[in-house]
Amino acid sequence: MKRDITITAEARTTRGKNEARRLRVRGLSPAVLYGAEKDSTAIAVSPKEVNRILHSSTGKNTIFSLAIQDGETTPVMIVDWQNDPVKSNLLHVDLKRIDLTKRITVKVPVHTAGEPKGVKLQGGLLELITREVEIDCLPDEIPDQFTVDIVELMIGQSVRAGDIPMRGSMKLVSASDLVLAHVVSLRAEEVAVVEAAPAVAEPEVIKKGKKDEEAAPAAEAKPKKK
Repeated sequence: MKRDITITAEARTTRGKNEARRLRVRGLSPAVLYGAEKDSTAIAVSPKEVNRILHSSTGKNTIFSLAIQDGETTPVMIVDWQNDPVKSNLLHVDLKRIDLTKRITVKVPVHTAGEPKGVKLQGGLLELITREVEIDCLPDEIPDQFTVDIVELMIGQSVRAGDIPMRGSMKLVSASDLVLAHVVSLRAEEVAVVEAAPAVAEPEVIKKGKKDEEAAPAAEAKPKKK
């Protein structure tokens, strides 16, 4: 979804580890801009502004404006990013130009609402299988999320991707029979675990013990040699 957000960027003329280190000292992160049948451009952006977008309700699906100093201003999306594994600070980000008149494919989070009757009345267990679906739509119509009502689910019933209503230009890309959530029986699960457990063989030491006990009287019965 397009937001009224503009991030400024600087064009970079050099690349490499030394350049990236100098940028981070200045409070910037290296980035690259590409897409829309234009050449890629090396830029530097504010990691705080990028993280603010990534942690917003629309996350990486946010479409915002990127204004390069002495350069172009274009709508973009965050495609990929890399964080430091120890300090968690932003190391690099990939941005893609977006043509607002052309359809794009994105993954949208799926949330559930309500407590299933199969859990409340039948003692079942709710399992969340898939937490996002892929759709195709115009950039301005990317939803923040989908919310599915699961109140009526009973044991053995499920809600699938095809149950999500598509609005406007949205088209479902994920398989329509993709299970999002279902309610299962606890009893059935317990039986399955017992049946799946391998049979425990009688320890060999016990068998040997029995043979030793049977052989002991025979040994005592043998006459001693003179």
